[in-house]
Amino acid sequence: MRDITLRGAVLTNAFSDTISHALAKQEGERIEALFERAVQDEKLIAIGFCSPTGALRYQTTDYPVWMSCQTAQLIQQEERPQITLGSETAHVGVFPVKIDKDNIGELVIIHSLEFAKNRVSTSRQHLFIVISSLTVVCILIMALVLRQHRRYWSLSLQRLLHESNTANTPSAPWMHDLRTHLRDIEDSCRHLGTQAHLVWDAERLQALLKGKLSGEQVIALSNHQPFSHIRTAEGIQVIRQASGLISALEPVLSACGGTWIAHGNGTADAEKVDNHDRVVVTGGAGGYTLRRLWLSAKEHTGYYAGFANGGIWPLCHMAHVRPVFRETDWQYYQRVNQRFADAVLEEARCKNPIVLVQDYQLALAPAMIRRHLPDATIISFWHIPWPNADAFSICPWRHEILQGLLGSTIIGFQTAGHRQSFLASVDRFLEARIEHDRSSVFCNARETLIQTYPISIAWPAQRPPTTYLQDKCLERLKIPADKKIILGVDRFDYIKGIEERLLAFEHLLDKHEALRHIVHFVQIASPTRDMVRDYSSFQQRVRALVAHINARFTTNGQTPVITFIEAYQDADTLCALYRSAQVCVVSSLHDGMNLVSKEFVAAREDEQGVLILSCFTGAALELREALIVNPYLMEELTDAMLQALQMSEAEQRERMICLRQQVQDANVFNWAANMLSDAERWRLRERAYDRIKRYSHLQAG
Repeated sequence: MRDITLRGAVLTNAFSDTISHALAKQEGERIEALFERAVQDEKLIAIGFCSPTGALRYQTTDYPVWMSCQTAQLIQQEERPQITLGSETAHVGVFPVKIDKDNIGELVIIHSLEFAKNRVSTSRQHLFIVISSLTVVCILIMALVLRQHRRYWSLSLQRLLHESNTANTPSAPWMHDLRTHLRDIEDSCRHLGTQAHLVWDAERLQALLKGKLSGEQVIALSNHQPFSHIRTAEGIQVIRQASGLISALEPVLSACGGTWIAHGNGTADAEKVDNHDRVVVTGGAGGYTLRRLWLSAKEHTGYYAGFANGGIWPLCHMAHVRPVFRETDWQYYQRVNQRFADAVLEEARCKNPIVLVQDYQLALAPAMIRRHLPDATIISFWHIPWPNADAFSICPWRHEILQGLLGSTIIGFQTAGHRQSFLASVDRFLEARIEHDRSSVFCNARETLIQTYPISIAWPAQRPPTTYLQDKCLERLKIPADKKIILGVDRFDYIKGIEERLLAFEHLLDKHEALRHIVHFVQIASPTRDMVRDYSSFQQRVRALVAHINARFTTNGQTPVITFIEAYQDADTLCALYRSAQVCVVSSLHDGMNLVSKEFVAAREDEQGVLILSCFTGAALELREALIVNPYLMEELTDAMLQALQMSEAEQRERMICLRQQVQDANVFNWAANMLSDAERWRLRERAYDRIKRYSHLQAG
């Protein structure tokens, strides 16, 4: 606006002499011609001349007919002296024309403002271009700086990793922590899988195996067989074992046409094998071969009841039962492990089969197999906890057991804590090099990977409502239908915390008398290892405790407050009990995983029920929405029972939805897929190394 005003004043000064002479000579045409030439400038629209009396005397042809001198004066006095002429915005200025300080009239000059709009638009475009250019330059500079910093930090981290491996540097402690955290993250990511939102099942597992391990021979070793033949009054019946391990291994062996080697302990097993002690198992997705081994009574007692369950089992579980080691038991343990290894050699059709060795009964077998099949891929899975190095030192044959397991290609444990305890034992008792960043052990010129594979159960398919079956089950077991059920399902084992939960239940009834006629405790205790002295004495104590509690709280011949069942229950009965119970108590004193907790969660399609879970189970690391308790603290276990009984349905549902999602995602087929995928990667690496070695030899030749 200042520029326009200044321009109008300059123009008025330039015209003043011409206008004065033209007025003196009465040459109005000359003034109008001057004005017409001036408005040829694109910034000018019109010019008018007003006499001192306010009359409009001369104007250009485009001068607005409605604009008098008085109107122009009024417009100029406004804050924004602008008018609209057609589609244009214009500025109105009134400038006095003076000759020797005498006012001879006024010029009304109308300027176009379109040029100003164009100038603003152009300025904005230039400003946008400049700012965009500066932004791009800044981004490029930042990218270069970040790239340099990334390269610097990468080199620094590599240098620190190298230094902490070769020297005792100040960075070594926190680099050790970094490796530990990275290892845990790697385990979690691997076990979750790249398709965690999809549920693993037998079909997916078989598809994976056919894609990655097509043509490979798979051999599984376990003490327990997937099924047994039992002679009954009705004839020979097939009894299948209820086990998550069996649910996972059968699809693996079926997909690969593999072989399962196990102890044949059924009363009619010998009658159903061929001349080579084999049973061919057929199925919809393929089949596998069951190879049965026969053990004498002395062998079974020494190897299984003696060394495995009288020595290794209590050594690995913090249940305060003294392990017993005998030289004769150790000899039987060696002999039976060798028999399993010999059976692998007999069944192997190639020099590099995949061998799956299951649990603590076969700790020596991997090294025995390795001596005759050095190229085999051997995966050993240790289902129970691994003790700390001080506890493991109690075992007189600790070196032999460690050497036996390190014959494996991969050793799997339930939790990262068990894996670290194993590495600590190796570090203490063997001359071996441990790579903590890779979680591997170099011993006897071989590398063994030490991994974690938390085992689980097979996620059940959708089942129809079982209200009728639940009622029939409760009726058969003589359990009142109107009671709230607290359920325990376990093997009759001293590590399961059965005594602790019964004492906590007694304390609950002592503290809350109103619950005595509302709550009923059901304990399923499957018989196990009653030939072991510690088991038989423990079982007698539990029976006496059950009788004592029932005697205290059962009055007037009513149903006892505890139903204690010492018998195997089929899958349908257990499922009915899981769905009928308001609370499931898993109070193990020490457990590798404990699959009962996951079975209870999987059975609760109604998203109700509360799981009370011991903090000393591997499952407690996964099932965080359960009520986690210390079973040694009676008050805590009692309070958890009360909290579970009083928990609202909404909270039960929130907890159970999370628990079911965890069990569904990380099921037993996912467990098997993780192990076999790692084995397949190992085999690919070994093949690549062999090709490199052959190429090097050819080059040297």
